[in-house]
Amino acid sequence: MIKNLSFNVIIATDEHLCFAEQICAEMEQSAKARGTGIAKRSPEYIKQKISEGKAVIALSNKSEWAGFCYIETWSHGKYVANSGLIVAPEFRKHGLATRIKKKVFELSRKKYPEAKIFGLTTGLAVMKINSDLGYEPVTYSELTDDEQFWKGCQNCVNFEILQSKNRQNCLCTAMLYDPLEKEVKPTVHTSQIELIVLEPV
Repeated sequence: MIKNLSFNVIIATDEHLCFAEQICAEMEQSAKARGTGIAKRSPEYIKQKISEGKAVIALSNKSEWAGFCYIETWSHGKYVANSGLIVAPEFRKHGLATRIKKKVFELSRKKYPEAKIFGLTTGLAVMKINSDLGYEPVTYSELTDDEQFWKGCQNCVNFEILQSKNRQNCLCTAMLYDPLEKEVKPTVHTSQIELIVLEPV
């Protein structure tokens, strides 16, 4: 772990398009190193997300890209996924994944306040971060039925498992944040309660 480092976690803009190829390459390498599946994304797709204001990037104090994540929408905006979370190997163990996930979660809530936010992951660390943000484990049936989303799993090494299970489960754990369930229930004030006082006889 490199010492004396600081990071800026921000919404990505067009000035960060130059990092798209590096980000895609690291996504693929990290998936291979873990021996797990990940839906592949092209540099063009990453650039599109950046240009749409739907991505978060972490930069080191030397202006190097250190981490990345982006937003995808499904079922006409009813569902949102925070996808492609990646931290460059040399910048891991600095708590960046948590900071990036929090930032992209905030961006998702701002852009799509009524959408359900979900994720599929095999990583225990990501599950912990999701749980801290209010996600809860769910069955695949509670996720979007948008065929385009599931089509993205075709590039995953575990796609045959998903198919054999009729898309009911796979190696990934499904987690969901439902804003309707997180709404605070109205507080009943004492002024709304009729108080009966019995005076001593």
